[in-house]
Amino acid sequence: MTTQTTLSAPLYGASFPQAVSRFFRKYATFSGRASRSEYWWWVLANTLVAVAFNALGPVTDPQWDSRPVNLLSPFAAGGSFPLASPVGVAFLIYATAILIPALALTWRRLHDTDRSGAWFFIVFVPIIGAIVLFVFTVLSARPAGARFDR
Repeated sequence: MTTQTTLSAPLYGASFPQAVSRFFRKYATFSGRASRSEYWWWVLANTLVAVAFNALGPVTDPQWDSRPVNLLSPFAAGGSFPLASPVGVAFLIYATAILIPALALTWRRLHDTDRSGAWFFIVFVPIIGAIVLFVFTVLSARPAGARFDR
């Protein structure tokens, strides 16, 4: 027997399809919380999409190996810009389309750990910032995080 959880509440134990669906249904929602499963299933889905783009790149562009899409930062490409191929253009459109919802999901994940979403900006501190943000997203939920629900 399954129970329905409203979109405003975090969905603990979310399945892969549920997490991806909630990611798009809460497109630009910065309030509320996101469970670890919601967050990490989306990270996996996004990684699979990036891998697929990189797998398709050499099929459409023989020089793809000299400018693959960067998994962590699609806007920072070594050598020539990824717009030189149709797959690069498609990935750039995809990356732009998910930029706001990915930020919103991370913001909500930080809320679930009882931290302000503004902690996201620690990622701009070289090396240490990304590690701190990673640790925050891995931490378990804190009941006090409910203060971010509306």
